Amino acid sequence: MPRTVNPSEAGESLGPLPQEFAAIIRPELPSLIREIGIEITRAYPEYARLLDGPFGHGIRVGVEQSIHVFVDQVAEPSAPSALRDEMCRRFGRYEAYEGRTLDALQGAYRLGARIALRRAKKVGRSYNLSPTMMLTFADALFAYVDELEALSREGYLEVRSRSGEQNELLRRRLLHLLLTGPPVPRTAITELSEQTAWPLPEQVTLVALRAPAVLDRADLDPDVLADLGDPQPHLLIPGPVNAARRRMLDSALFGNRAAVGLTVPSASAHDSIRWARRTLELVDTGVVPDGPLIFADDHLVSLWLLADTGLLDRLGERALAPLGDLTPSRRDRLVDTLRIWLDTRGTAAQMGELLDVHPQTVRYRMRNLDAILGDQLVDAERRFALEVVLRARGLRAGTGATPPE
Repeated sequence: MPRTVNPSEAGESLGPLPQEFAAIIRPELPSLIREIGIEITRAYPEYARLLDGPFGHGIRVGVEQSIHVFVDQVAEPSAPSALRDEMCRRFGRYEAYEGRTLDALQGAYRLGARIALRRAKKVGRSYNLSPTMMLTFADALFAYVDELEALSREGYLEVRSRSGEQNELLRRRLLHLLLTGPPVPRTAITELSEQTAWPLPEQVTLVALRAPAVLDRADLDPDVLADLGDPQPHLLIPGPVNAARRRMLDSALFGNRAAVGLTVPSASAHDSIRWARRTLELVDTGVVPDGPLIFADDHLVSLWLLADTGLLDRLGERALAPLGDLTPSRRDRLVDTLRIWLDTRGTAAQMGELLDVHPQTVRYRMRNLDAILGDQLVDAERRFALEVVLRARGLRAGTGATPPE
């Protein structure tokens, strides 16, 4: 929280920042966050690699929280900071997991503060803020950085104090490096593999778990790498999930929900965990049926069709544009008929049975579709686009029009 300083520290008594200062600085936050991110990744390349990896989203959330909470506490000194506190501790834990000191993290905090101070001076000139106000801001800002560093140190020392778990920490670091993927040097992975006596396999399978992951590490096979404390807990299994591995997972994950990614070369471990986590997301949206253990390999078409929903929407707008002038009810009837025809290429009688309408109604609708869509039903590429759009829409709407996987 912004603080005051004694007169002996600054030559005059400085009060807390006025609440109006938050309103002045808040519009600057989006561009300030971007600028801090650019400068920190330029000064500390190791953080640039992390931002591009599977932990990038969590890191960005932590940075944004740290900046927003400072401004929130200027406007409202009692503003909560629990999420920020945990994110800072997590940053410290991560540095410990990676076997680094806190020097880089502390340097990143202080660099961010200098950039924020530079921006505040610019804003201050625009609003004719007094030198005393700017001194108060600088004092509050660097006191806040001390607070962030102290929180990160808590997380760091929490990990480092577990000396008996040093090998597990190294294995967790190895797991992080494997999931980060290129451009992590292969030599770094090989060295950690040797230090932990964990033979680097040619293939791996990643498993995404629901948080919190309540299971005993001892129930997992000794060669399974695990990070159960991560916000998105996960396991790495050397090789494919064969019958023995399946029994191990069924036993260890009792009561937990999990998704198994595809078996991939170890250098592509980040793809396996991405697909596993996406499978859990599709469970949440009702596209994939829930279950204790779900295999991404059973839902490849759904994963592919819904991989980029924004692009899918654009494709749908273009493919179905000729139907745009119809009334909603007529358009829906024709789209249903088109979907059944694309799925089955059936006769009017067969389609009528599926649609629960008379075959003559099917023929009438197909003549309408032929008149409206024309070449789209003949051209293979445009017809394929229609089929992709309608199958994906069926998945998203939960109509049961699930394509064969």
